Amino acid sequence: MKIWDPLHECMPREDLEQLQLEKLQATLNRVHKNVTYYRKTFTELDIIPEDIQSLSDLTRLPFTTKNDLRLNYPYGMFAVPLREVVRIHSSSGTTSKPIVVGYSKNDIRAWSNLVARFMSAAGVTRDDLVQIAFLYGLYTGAFGLHYGTEAIGASVIPMSTGNTEKQVMILQDYRATVLVCTPSYAVALADYMERHGIDAKGLTLRVGLFGGEPWSEKLRAEIEDRLAITAMDNYGVSEVMGPGIAGECQCKNGMHIFEDAFLPEIIDPKTGAVLPPGSVGELVLTTLAKEAFPMIRYRTGDLTSLDYGPCPCGRTMVRMKKTMGRSDDMLIIKGVNVFPSQIEEVIFTISQERPPHQLVVSRRGAMDTLEVLIEVTEKFFALDFQEQLAVLNLMKKRIRSVVGIDATLRLVEPKSLPRSAGTVIRVADNR
Repeated sequence: MKIWDPLHECMPREDLEQLQLEKLQATLNRVHKNVTYYRKTFTELDIIPEDIQSLSDLTRLPFTTKNDLRLNYPYGMFAVPLREVVRIHSSSGTTSKPIVVGYSKNDIRAWSNLVARFMSAAGVTRDDLVQIAFLYGLYTGAFGLHYGTEAIGASVIPMSTGNTEKQVMILQDYRATVLVCTPSYAVALADYMERHGIDAKGLTLRVGLFGGEPWSEKLRAEIEDRLAITAMDNYGVSEVMGPGIAGECQCKNGMHIFEDAFLPEIIDPKTGAVLPPGSVGELVLTTLAKEAFPMIRYRTGDLTSLDYGPCPCGRTMVRMKKTMGRSDDMLIIKGVNVFPSQIEEVIFTISQERPPHQLVVSRRGAMDTLEVLIEVTEKFFALDFQEQLAVLNLMKKRIRSVVGIDATLRLVEPKSLPRSAGTVIRVADNR
């Protein structure tokens, strides 16, 4: 399978690290000169860009957080004048002001080629028709994949989100070969086709590029089976670039981070200490080539691990595992780190559906307790009492095995769990 940019994607580690250092030093000089926030931060620490003489020196610099970006809303983190910004995107602002991200012409060109890398690695070629079912708007997802598709030379079907009936009609009539959307929407498309007697094997789809939310290997297998495609993962962060930070090759053994553009670290989310390769922790990214909106040690909040071992595909860039949750979602119960995504995966694996559920953490005396409330679905209601009990017992045993603590499971009525903007509040910590 074609490697889009073999010069960089297959670069020897020694050469790559030298390139990273040169780009890092240039980036630090740019932000020190042009971004008031970073210049002030460096001054407070009595650091100048020339003090960073090795990649390991990066740890001398502080992290950048979402809150830092919000405090500099809207353009305080831009490193170029607005007249040089050709595109503005932003993240959601449901609970506060959105985070505003700018792109120069060179940024857009680089973004296009980074996305083309992971699309090519997933098997997309210029002969494909790519149906993009991400939202076109202020979010970065749709545009990033759109640019990458055009860079490859494939045809774009910019369908955007929603209107499942029309999505399926276009998949059929336009003979799309690649589907781009969230993994959960891929399941929704499969559900629709099954309800309407449409055989997915009759489509021309062969590859799905799924991102925008965490998803498991179990869900990958389900999507591949129900849509008769190869399902590939990719990773992006709006504040850093959008899609194009990392993506899977066809070995499906982690997503290659494009290290000539992004310098990754894994840290302990509690202490901020850098962890050794292979450790699970929070992913931190430093941009090495962005002009308009460079980021220094940005805390993504995503939990993963890095694998520097060789990949059979020939790419030498580090691979990140699928994200396994958010550092800000982590609960400490009885001294054990518990991630809601772990319990969600247990529920899905056993029930083969994703019922609304909530984790309730309480304290009885000096002891923490965990209760999992699960709304009854039609599928579960159809089981007899003994079958329901068996499912709950199996979930309880699996949670104990995966998480390491006991949980109480309780069924509740449909639509009874508290919601915010239509979404179930996943965690209620009553301690």
